[in-house]
Amino acid sequence: MTKKHKRNKKRTSAGTVERLRDRSGYPAAPDQSRSSLVAATIILLGVVVIIVGIVFFWRRPVQSRRADLAEQLSAQLITQLPGFVGSETCGECHKQELHLWTGSHHQLAMQPATDAAVLGNFDGTRFPNQGLTSTFFRSGGRFMVRTDGPDGLLHDYQVQYTFGVSPLQQYLIRMPGGRLQSLGIAWDSRPRVLGGQRWFSLYPNTRITYRDPLHWTGIDQNWNYMCADCHSTNVRKNYDSRTRTYATSYAEIDVACEACHGPGSNHVAWAKRQGNWKGFAANQGLLIALNERRNVVWTISAATGNAHRSEPRASELEIQMCARCHSRRAQIHEDYVHGQPVGDDYRVSLLDDDLYYPDGQIKGEDYEYGSFTQSKMFHQGVTCSDCHEPHSLKLRAEGNRVCFQCHAAQKYDSPRHHFHEARSPGAICANCHMPSRTYMVVDPRRDHSIRIPRPDLSVSLGTPNACNGCHADKSPQWALATVRKWYGHTPRGFQEFAESLNAASLGAPRAARMLADLIADQTQPAIARATALERAAPYAGLLTDAASRDVIIDPSPLVRRAAARSLPEMDPRTAVNLTAPLLSDQVRTVRIEAAESLAATPANALPAGTAGDLAREVDEYIAAQNVDADRSEAHLNLGLLFVKEQRPGKAEEQLQTALALDPSFAPAAVNLSDLYRALGRETDAERVLRDSIVSNPGEASLEYALGLSMVRQGRKPDALSHFAAAAKLAPADTRFGYVYALALSDAGRPNQAINELDRVLKLHPYDLNSLEAAADLYDKAGRPEKALSYARRLVEITPDDVHAKDLLQRISDQLRR
Repeated sequence: MTKKHKRNKKRTSAGTVERLRDRSGYPAAPDQSRSSLVAATIILLGVVVIIVGIVFFWRRPVQSRRADLAEQLSAQLITQLPGFVGSETCGECHKQELHLWTGSHHQLAMQPATDAAVLGNFDGTRFPNQGLTSTFFRSGGRFMVRTDGPDGLLHDYQVQYTFGVSPLQQYLIRMPGGRLQSLGIAWDSRPRVLGGQRWFSLYPNTRITYRDPLHWTGIDQNWNYMCADCHSTNVRKNYDSRTRTYATSYAEIDVACEACHGPGSNHVAWAKRQGNWKGFAANQGLLIALNERRNVVWTISAATGNAHRSEPRASELEIQMCARCHSRRAQIHEDYVHGQPVGDDYRVSLLDDDLYYPDGQIKGEDYEYGSFTQSKMFHQGVTCSDCHEPHSLKLRAEGNRVCFQCHAAQKYDSPRHHFHEARSPGAICANCHMPSRTYMVVDPRRDHSIRIPRPDLSVSLGTPNACNGCHADKSPQWALATVRKWYGHTPRGFQEFAESLNAASLGAPRAARMLADLIADQTQPAIARATALERAAPYAGLLTDAASRDVIIDPSPLVRRAAARSLPEMDPRTAVNLTAPLLSDQVRTVRIEAAESLAATPANALPAGTAGDLAREVDEYIAAQNVDADRSEAHLNLGLLFVKEQRPGKAEEQLQTALALDPSFAPAAVNLSDLYRALGRETDAERVLRDSIVSNPGEASLEYALGLSMVRQGRKPDALSHFAAAAKLAPADTRFGYVYALALSDAGRPNQAINELDRVLKLHPYDLNSLEAAADLYDKAGRPEKALSYARRLVEITPDDVHAKDLLQRISDQLRR
């Protein structure tokens, strides 16, 4: 299942987490999940949304809507509420487009399970995997699978729908409550010579039991939430929170004409001169005109070998239309209106570390939009349909010829440029500039950031590069030397943000200055600048007043959204005045991000006239979460909002609902436990954590939070074992290792504490808390030389920190004695 919404952990900003303290003296358990109102997706990873203003789309099946149009609606009402008419109606006039679309991946995105649609072998085929054998067979013309159900026992299930077509096909099974669930075993539809024509597990080498959210019957394989929005047209999830059931509907089962062009009844009325058709003359009854390429010519310069657009691209309608599904994002509004900004309906993920490498290359299942907006092509005015025929989805030309629409073949299709033998893999443009990464075991997808290979970044940052993608037996150093030999220098390309984002992830000494420079650099992609702004949140006073004013009026909604989140963290006292105007931003994601950030702000602390704006947008934020009322992440977000608003009863209710939907969802357990701590209900806090550990025994955050509870109860020996478990389960997490070291020291085991801090600092050499603790422990252990090295690094990172300077001075004085 192609997952557009993955669970997104709520992250307290790096550099802030470790400075939080609860009453035990240990770092407090942080909010473990910030659904990127996005996430989140998953995550990351999601959240979804509200009904605002006039309803533009019908919620009933297309057949009943057609009857309504004929029997109930006046011509004027049709003008206000366009309905979906179906691809067959569109094809009456647009025959060529219908022909191109038929057989495309969009048209085959989802189909009833028929002989014509099902590609998998259901002739009694047995598929053994991780101790379980599933059997695929036919019964009375139906496609069946015998596999483990929600009770862990074998049952027979009927396949209702196919999902996708190539290079793999998945299968949907109807379960109680209106759910469709995606089977975790898929059919490899590639030719046999390429390794296909076989059943395979989407999670190879992993035992997924019926208690796991990733089990095919679990919450993370639910079609209604995870998949439907992008694989069918005009989807309405129709989730009932009271009964926890779905009545999901769609206008057409696949990605049909109106998925991109919008409901077509007004256009049909205009074309057939029916009803109030004259009122549609200006736009022909269309909500969105995907005509950004009309009359546009790309002319290749003889001097450079590159093309320029005959006129600048005036909008991003087409790109943002595609971004609805071709991005890593979370839905925040269900009643989509074609033509409005993508940020009105979806929260697009930024360049998060779990999704992208520091240089923006794809890591997680990121899709195309977040990559393409990083590219020089995007900034020069290229649209999706410059390269892809939008109805068949095929490339405009085969192989390199699609690139040679804009780049002179005589310059670029030459060994003088690519230094490889003609027609070899190294001579294919996309192999170097759009390397692929394989997802879902068999599905290679190209990186649409269209970048110059950077083996120098592989050497310094550990990022991938296309050279070593082919020459896997060689080192990045070899690739770097080769590139320098070819070109006489190291080509850097368009994207110049890797070092800054990497420094921020590490907390490196120059990170703050590098982030500030990237935020201000208008030549760099907005998605990178927005990412830098989010990562700058822990650095108080990082932005000047002028820079802060610039980001709240930035042309990019992504940058304004990041400002709404980050400015209040950078300077809570003064940033309210800057952030409050974003409550009236034209784009919904910006408004509700500002509302979430300012939710705890008293009305008398807001700028005059904005208290009403905050109340309105908090309601809009709540409505956004309630669209995803079937997900634990949404209830977690609401719980955290109510904590901010000091409404503990409402917060408890939401967090309990999150755990009822998914008992394994650790962030809800951690935050509910912390709520109980704040309310003085420590016994309940411990109970929630222990219950959650039963459902999620490998989750480090639960062990860590339980350790804190033990400390608060005066049970420090018990706490030590839980801190040890957390550090073992998540060895790369600095917080867990640091706290485990503190607990070891407190237990009278300083040498073990020092060893643990050394381990943490090998992975994270700039972790402030670990550096301070290591310097202190080495000093107390009579090893001032080692203590001095850590203290110096601490001062290097925080030169204005008086406490760090005092520590360094004390250790230096001791060495001089």
